[in-house]
Amino acid sequence: MGRPEKPVDRTVPARAKLADFLRRRKAAARLTYEEMAGLARGMPSKATFERAASGTSVPSWKTVDSFITLTTTGEEGYFEGICAALDHGRQLWLGARRATRAPFYVHKAPDPNLIASAADLSRALRHQHVWAGYPTPGEMRQACRQPWLLPYSTTRRIISGDILPVDPDQAIAFLMACYVIQPLDVEPWLAAAVRVLTPGGGTPGKKTID
Repeated sequence: MGRPEKPVDRTVPARAKLADFLRRRKAAARLTYEEMAGLARGMPSKATFERAASGTSVPSWKTVDSFITLTTTGEEGYFEGICAALDHGRQLWLGARRATRAPFYVHKAPDPNLIASAADLSRALRHQHVWAGYPTPGEMRQACRQPWLLPYSTTRRIISGDILPVDPDQAIAFLMACYVIQPLDVEPWLAAAVRVLTPGGGTPGKKTID
């Protein structure tokens, strides 16, 4: 047997919750960090997996995703089981990022149903960015399904409140890069973006989120 792991660093409770979740998965899967790195072909590495479950820092989502996927057990190996684990892991990860990156004044996610003006939309987008743990423009572009919709300079100016997205598509790309992903969560944002950004207002019509 290898030497015991160091206790989880509990300096930041939200970070510790993520580490506890990852360690429980590793224990259930009966894998070592070395075995996990072997399954991942060294990307992430053994040291990266160890650090992710230490509570000393917030790992990248790519590392958390790999950690959860590699520790899938037979009991949860069905599609719905792993999706639920990934969703729970993402919420813990976002909570850890908020705890270490976000300013104190944002206490909950913005409600897109309250958006009635361009100023409201700008403020809500900036608060959603904070709620997502302050992803950088580079991180957002990497996370976006359509990265050409989020040029670095444009994303920086939306984050700073200097400009609005040019159209609803760019607004939704920004939001998805801030982890507003589920269709039911995206739809009220789409309605608000169309209402504010489309000349004459209008309604979303038959436009859907893929």
